[in-house]
Amino acid sequence: MNNSKKINYSNFLFLILLLFSTSIISLKILKKVNIQNIKIAGSELFSEKDVVDNSSLKFPIRLIFINTSYLEKELKQNLSLKNISVSRQILPFGLKVYLKTRTPIAFGERILNNKRMIGFIDKDGVFINKKNADNVNLSEINVKVFGWNEKFKKTLSEIFIAQENNEFEIVKITFSPNGFITVEEKDLKTIFLGFNNNLINYQLQIIKNLKNEFKKNNFSEKIDNIDLTDPDKPKIKVFKP
Repeated sequence: MNNSKKINYSNFLFLILLLFSTSIISLKILKKVNIQNIKIAGSELFSEKDVVDNSSLKFPIRLIFINTSYLEKELKQNLSLKNISVSRQILPFGLKVYLKTRTPIAFGERILNNKRMIGFIDKDGVFINKKNADNVNLSEINVKVFGWNEKFKKTLSEIFIAQENNEFEIVKITFSPNGFITVEEKDLKTIFLGFNNNLINYQLQIIKNLKNEFKKNNFSEKIDNIDLTDPDKPKIKVFKP
């Protein structure tokens, strides 16, 4: 009899604690998140205010109403982030935002709404707004990209990867408004690549081969430009004496 009473009393306490915990959680999840309830991790470049200013959410907002997936998508695009994770927390109460910034490897210029914007480009070919760029190693950047557009990301990334693995040094990449690609190599000077982005890896291999050959013969100083728009029929223009 005594044992039965103890079991019932234990069950009663458990139910009371469960109801109490559930009530606290319910109250917390209905509580409004304000700027002071946002915690940033992973980067010191951005503040809680940046999260609020670059979101379409109207703070303060109830925790339960925050769509974390949508918020991640917004902040990743608006802050030019490599990755982001947003999670709602009850204890401690608030919004935890983990950010991973992009590393600039080239200076960039783009035209947006007929306005010229200055920024940077990362290894994936993604444009980074100047205000969203990490200042680490900016003094070591020696590549410039003009005419950046979303559709050129893959081509840029392939150029950057090839440059890492080969013995040539692209210092300037230009995309004309109609998509014509021109690059400038440190020794080979101006190289016309044309409109066909699908040829880029083949063209980069030819650049590598030409660089190696001209280096052996000390010929690159005489080059004016190289036309690789038809990579099977390269055309080399030299300075006339």
